Amino acid sequence: MQVVGTDNTLKLHEPERVGLLAGGGRFPILFAEGARRQGHHVHGVGVLGMAPDELVEICDSFEWFSIAKVGKAIRSFVRHDIQHVVMAGKIEKTVLFQPQRMLRLMPDWRTLHMFYMYVRENRKDDTFLLAVIKEFERDNITFGSALDYCPELLVKHGFLTKRKPTSDQWADIRFGWDIARQMGGLDIGQSIAVNDLDVIAVEAIEGTDRCIKRAGELSRRGFTLIKVAKPNQDMRFDVPAIGEKTIRTMHEAGGRCLAVESGMTIIIDQDDVIALAEKLGVAIVSLNADELQLSEAA
Repeated sequence: MQVVGTDNTLKLHEPERVGLLAGGGRFPILFAEGARRQGHHVHGVGVLGMAPDELVEICDSFEWFSIAKVGKAIRSFVRHDIQHVVMAGKIEKTVLFQPQRMLRLMPDWRTLHMFYMYVRENRKDDTFLLAVIKEFERDNITFGSALDYCPELLVKHGFLTKRKPTSDQWADIRFGWDIARQMGGLDIGQSIAVNDLDVIAVEAIEGTDRCIKRAGELSRRGFTLIKVAKPNQDMRFDVPAIGEKTIRTMHEAGGRCLAVESGMTIIIDQDDVIALAEKLGVAIVSLNADELQLSEAA
């Protein structure tokens, strides 16, 4: 599960103290670099074992916390006089399903309160991340969108590579798009792999890369990966994201086409991603549901 931004737009022209709740990957690094370039003071709090070590040097100040120590993260932001926070980076929820997880994680009382109050009905991504936001709000800490500071990370519309989808791949994209949206609406995952008008693999808690690998094991003839936002995507977190690793994993698994939702998907290190896709022969197209419906009608 990948974590990000919000409806509460933060003003880019007014330097401020902003907090970063960081998970894994390069997104928190790009946010911190971008925010500091704009003159903001960034205090980072990173999930131990997930957030990149580089954040210690990039942020103005930085502390680590265990995923089960929500209280420690809150106290860190309060201590540094941070009232506005963004989420960025992937949170590996799989640790919450390991044997003897309570003994291994040793949650603090704020984490226990969060789960008891807000995560009793289910533990889906949206439920879990909204619970984090609600717990922080008890200390008057509000969450904004990391993408307000680095909107250039959202993928633009159109063909990103010279290689374009084949007619068969277009058919798979049209077939799979609404299915992927429905899966996102159920908060199961944001990606599906399709081949010959059939769903080969669906992303769940294991994440996109493992979904891609499973698709490669099941479909030796190649496949198309479709990655879309949820129907009512909360831009504060879990915005779809792709990077070089996505392209490498697709190539190794036999995937030949990647379709993403324009304006709603983060692309990390875009120039490098496109260059790698060109080299490996993976087509990338960024589009929206309306044009798919129009092309199908035509």
